[in-house]
Amino acid sequence: MASLNDIMVAAAINILSAFAFLVAFAVLRIQPINDRVYFPKWYLKGLRNSTAGLSNAFAQKIVNLDFRSYLRFLNWMPAALRMPEPELIDHAGLDSAVYLRIYLTGLKIFVPIAFLAFTIMVPINYTNVTLEKSNLTYSNIDKLSISNIPVASNRFWTHLVMAYAFTFWTCYVLKKEYETVQSMRLHFLAAENRRPDQFTVLVRNVPIDPDESVDQLVEHFFLVNHPDYYLTHQVVYNANRLSELVEKKKETQNWLDYYQLRYSRNHAKRPFKKMGTLGLLGKRVDAIDFYSTAIEKLSKEISEERERIIGNPKYIMPAAFVSFKTRWGAAVCAQTQQTRNPSFWLTEWAPEPRDVYWNNLAIPYVSLSIRKLIIAVAFFFLTFFFMIPIAFVQSLANIEGIEKALPFLRPIIEMKGVKSFIQGFLPGIALKIFLIFLPSILMTMSKFEGLSSISALERRSATRYYIFQFINVFLGSIITGTAFQQLNNFIHQSANDIPVTIGTSIPMKATFFITYIMVDGWAGVAGEILRLKPLIFYHLKSFFLVKTEQDRDEAMDPGSISFNTGEPQIQLYFLLGLVYAVVTPILLPFIIVFFAFAFVVYRHQIINVYNQQYESAAAFWPDVHGRIITALVVSQLLLMGLLSSKEAAQSTPLLITLPVLTIWFHIFCKGRYEPAFVRYPLQEAMMKDTLERTKEPNLNLKEYLQNTYMHPVFKGEEKDDNSSAGSDDWDLEPALVPTSRRPSQSKLSCSSRSLLPEVRDIP
Repeated sequence: MASLNDIMVAAAINILSAFAFLVAFAVLRIQPINDRVYFPKWYLKGLRNSTAGLSNAFAQKIVNLDFRSYLRFLNWMPAALRMPEPELIDHAGLDSAVYLRIYLTGLKIFVPIAFLAFTIMVPINYTNVTLEKSNLTYSNIDKLSISNIPVASNRFWTHLVMAYAFTFWTCYVLKKEYETVQSMRLHFLAAENRRPDQFTVLVRNVPIDPDESVDQLVEHFFLVNHPDYYLTHQVVYNANRLSELVEKKKETQNWLDYYQLRYSRNHAKRPFKKMGTLGLLGKRVDAIDFYSTAIEKLSKEISEERERIIGNPKYIMPAAFVSFKTRWGAAVCAQTQQTRNPSFWLTEWAPEPRDVYWNNLAIPYVSLSIRKLIIAVAFFFLTFFFMIPIAFVQSLANIEGIEKALPFLRPIIEMKGVKSFIQGFLPGIALKIFLIFLPSILMTMSKFEGLSSISALERRSATRYYIFQFINVFLGSIITGTAFQQLNNFIHQSANDIPVTIGTSIPMKATFFITYIMVDGWAGVAGEILRLKPLIFYHLKSFFLVKTEQDRDEAMDPGSISFNTGEPQIQLYFLLGLVYAVVTPILLPFIIVFFAFAFVVYRHQIINVYNQQYESAAAFWPDVHGRIITALVVSQLLLMGLLSSKEAAQSTPLLITLPVLTIWFHIFCKGRYEPAFVRYPLQEAMMKDTLERTKEPNLNLKEYLQNTYMHPVFKGEEKDDNSSAGSDDWDLEPALVPTSRRPSQSKLSCSSRSLLPEVRDIP
């Protein structure tokens, strides 16, 4: 096991790494040539130019020669904290502001807990000699944990009382935060400017009708069943192949721009490319002519595919975006059942237009259940087969085991600094490398599952990422690490003693998690602010592709929060903190440093860098709350098992009460606060509608909504008459709804025809 000295060496390595990243960032961010990398959000808002913040006397094209600015290399920290939260919401949106509150919640929970733990529990744990008299492998840090308390000791009552105190405090903070975020969400929705998704509902699984097209059927259904509020609709096309062609044309255009720029810099040499693998083999051709011809061919294919889609009803999916005259009308439709058969005419709030994941709208609704089953099975195997590399990582964290298995490596491992480096840095970075491709895999799974919005894709990926980390990073590290570390004890002791060994060894894994927090939480967050990858790609694009200021803006990569990876990673620290708060409190300062440092860094990024792809009005907060509750229950169950192995049986009945109370608290919060995150109150909708009619009595809402939910590949093109529908004068109530259905073919079914007994066919 790692000693206290090893942990100090690891802390020094990671602190120096983080400091190096911060110094590099401080230098790079003030160079004019990097301004669009570190302040892209202000460029997108049109509030900054390339020399903003620098005096004309020292502003150069590439290098900042104002040496006084280098002395203020940490001034970005107070600047990041200076913007008030209401202004931050106006600047970056509610999603970003509430995301930062996750870090604040961590600080609110763990700072008081750490104070109590170090004041009361650490002295009680340390003033024992249990580990010294045992045959277990331990370190000085382990002497600060519950493992150092003798079996059946009365001192366990302190841990029991602290478990109650920590649980009540955590629940109190969670309740106050849920209350605050709910209030922020309702206020944001009430104060927010008009958005298309406030008036629009996504309708899926429209029943097939032999007499009417999907376009006609949708109009017919909503004119009859929502006659006072239906406004217009936009059917959903299967334009996935067209999207692929458009994307391919964009990539080809980038290559053409690159070769044209090369040729403009050197007219004496015409650029060539090879037609073989990776452009390294095959016949040489003129690059400009090749890509120009390719673009012409793609343009023709795009035009033909667009005409084919518009002119063929087979490309119309049984789904549509239906817009209403008022928010109240949209809320009623989105939150109610439309027909007797609950499997048809399924309605839900439409995502905002930039949040729509168009590719998945072309997936037949009947296949979604099958896709979910396939992904569930695939995720199960992915999660449990990943135990193999996790076990390998844990072997790196146990030097003694390596030395016993490979004794010829002992001289190298025991060299000064090598052992500390291996135990303090290598396991964490190895685990980080193993996890680097996981988010992309999980996002691909979510896309295959068929979710219709980017925000839903990210939330589903975040859920799977959290489950994966809980099973592999947390449980996997404890189980495989404990088995490897105490293998000799398992072999030479009776079966009755094995639970005691496991119970004692679990707290000892705190040293591995400390190194992981330092690598991922400290150095990782510092690496985030450096933005090395966007920096390199921006300058490559600037050199090879940029010809105009518009090209320069497009070369910027502001990125976004990446909720699907960031939030589950935060939740892992909540889990570690709550589990080890009673067991090994020495972990808590490392977690507190992470929350504080990450809060400052991500606040800076949100203010200056990130440009969020969508705005969900903090719809993710119930997931955040639920995962913290899960971590709290897991910590209580593990403590229960640990105390049982310590023969503190009298504490078990009292500990059973804790998860029961915690789950009751979660049910209370779910019923009291969660509805505000999944439904839109009709009272709020009516108030907003009334206020808008008063302020803008002549608003042409139909024109505002007409093409909002048109597929992006059709934007700017002439639309076919079937692309949208609705009443020309939506202020007039239709007295009669025309239909092309023949009376002889009218039958009772699950479609709209069974709901229209009074409507007669018009010849």
